[in-house]
Amino acid sequence: MDDFKKFLLVAPVLLLSMVAHEYAHGFAALKQGDDTAESLGRLTWNPLKHIDPWLTIVMPLVTFFGSGGSMAFGGAKPVPVDPTRYANYVRGDIIVSLAGIAANILLAALFMLVIVGLGLLGRVAPALTDTVALLQVMTLYGIWINVILAWFNLMPIPPLDGSHVIKHLLPGRIAIAYQRLSRFGLLIVLALVSFAQPVLSAWMMPARWLIGHVTTIVLPYLSLGRWSEMLLS
Repeated sequence: MDDFKKFLLVAPVLLLSMVAHEYAHGFAALKQGDDTAESLGRLTWNPLKHIDPWLTIVMPLVTFFGSGGSMAFGGAKPVPVDPTRYANYVRGDIIVSLAGIAANILLAALFMLVIVGLGLLGRVAPALTDTVALLQVMTLYGIWINVILAWFNLMPIPPLDGSHVIKHLLPGRIAIAYQRLSRFGLLIVLALVSFAQPVLSAWMMPARWLIGHVTTIVLPYLSLGRWSEMLLS
């Protein structure tokens, strides 16, 4: 039951974070000269337009409950872009690829401000302690999720965002061969998550370090309501 309650708190911020990531890709592509996402109705904050049955629903459920509530892995339906329409292909490809990561970092920063604001509200209105604690737990998970999404997507595994930067640093033939790995990208990621935890853990160390420092910053503003005590223990 505790895991189920935790999932109900994690799911909305996870969905928001994934939608923000994809929206940022589409918006950046539009600014670079490609209106593919806009013309297909994908340049929207409507989560229904970004839901992929496997990536957005099944995978988060399986990874969350399979890990005992310690991890939720998933993604939104990728926003379609046409790099050939960018005003400058290399610059546009890099900007569009990093836009999703920038959106997650910005969202994490906004969640930090929300936690501080809620903490100050709780001090002047003690009757709202439980409500404030509940919202702070959600936003704290939002910080963790967005930092993890940002760093995870920097992995140089095609088609993750980091690969779009790496490929422009490689010689022509090697870059082409590297991009061809994108057809196996999801399988490689799943293999890392399932069978190569030490490798994945090593890659995620900077994200865990940042999460620890951010949590320390907002800790004085966290309420000690029953929700935070139960879900953050």
